[in-house]
Amino acid sequence: MTQDLFRQDAYLRECDAHITAITDTGGIVLDRTVFYPLGGGQAGDSGVLVLADGTEIAIADTRKGKDAEGHATSDIVHVPAPGQEDRVAQLAAGTTVTARIDWERRHRMMRLHTTSHLLCHVVPQLVNGCSITPDYARLDFAMTDPLDKEALTAAIAILVAAAHPLTVASISDEELDANPALVKSMSVQPPRGTGRIRTIRIGGDNDAPLIDLQPCGGTHVANTSELGAIVVTKIEKKSATTRRVVLGFAQ
Repeated sequence: MTQDLFRQDAYLRECDAHITAITDTGGIVLDRTVFYPLGGGQAGDSGVLVLADGTEIAIADTRKGKDAEGHATSDIVHVPAPGQEDRVAQLAAGTTVTARIDWERRHRMMRLHTTSHLLCHVVPQLVNGCSITPDYARLDFAMTDPLDKEALTAAIAILVAAAHPLTVASISDEELDANPALVKSMSVQPPRGTGRIRTIRIGGDNDAPLIDLQPCGGTHVANTSELGAIVVTKIEKKSATTRRVVLGFAQ
């Protein structure tokens, strides 16, 4: 089991950890990590694992562990970049490392992922597909009405300027069952099994308006003012019942 430190604090850039296993494919499992694994539409983190002697192992991707039947486990697997097989072969369980993410890349995804939640407020329709990368985010909305690129960009800019705080909390399985409308995605369901489901709330403090509240395991910024200039770069009609909105950084 890997302790997922990024769930509690998305701003952690590194942590000390111990190797618990090396997978058959050369993936590195740690007892704790700041690396986010691919999931919920968000890409896995990259970065480095630094050994005690200063040697670095470049990590190209991060994935959730799987058992022999292909089911997800509680392990998080750090995937080394190609060409380091000899170095990885010398690692063993118990080895101490410093896990350090590519912070600039992660922060770009945090900004885009948070903006995608704002977009769910601006376009209050169910989402049937999403992807969060360091360079763009896309959301596919189940709808038939046309969307206006400039109008969406302007609406997002207003929410960014309003400096709405984000709150990480959780609800019980029973609370989610009683409020199914909290789930905005048709393609990704919140993970269950622990009895608690992580939520992200934007706004809603004291008398402030609630902008968005939904289950989400991804990484986000602490306040919308941190998002900067993010714009709608493209709107596509993917099908008769789907409109794709692509977000990117303003040039």
